[in-house]
Amino acid sequence: MNHTTTESQTSLQIKRTYRASREQVFRAWTNPEALKKWFGPTDDFKTPIAEIDLQVGGKYRIQMVAPNGEKHTVGGVYKEIRSPERLVFTWMWEAGVSCGGSDPEPTVETLVTLDFHERDDQTEVVLTHERLPNVESRDKHNEGWAGCLSRLERGV
Repeated sequence: MNHTTTESQTSLQIKRTYRASREQVFRAWTNPEALKKWFGPTDDFKTPIAEIDLQVGGKYRIQMVAPNGEKHTVGGVYKEIRSPERLVFTWMWEAGVSCGGSDPEPTVETLVTLDFHERDDQTEVVLTHERLPNVESRDKHNEGWAGCLSRLERGV
């Protein structure tokens, strides 16, 4: 099941269901090697860097490389970790990242919340991304997250 809502001007929510346990799906988000297999908006992107310090206050850094060689690097801090139920972290592009458009994304810290729900023998992931700077940024992130989530099963 695929479901996307944009509840406000500056937040979005996407729901996806996977044929895997919550533990497997949570691990896909928190294990660097698993993350490198799927994290990127399309198959054309590579993810050579996935650094994760999985503890509250710990940092992460992920770098995706576009087909044209352009590097898109994001990082943040883990705010809440409840394995395998919930993961909350800040999200901020390193300066100058275009996030799919021609103009650089404003360098602002936003918040991503992932909730993992058991649904019989499957896991529903609810991704909420809040505090985005504007509608254009929300829409670009929605597109990027949709692509990532479509590829997530490669990491489980």
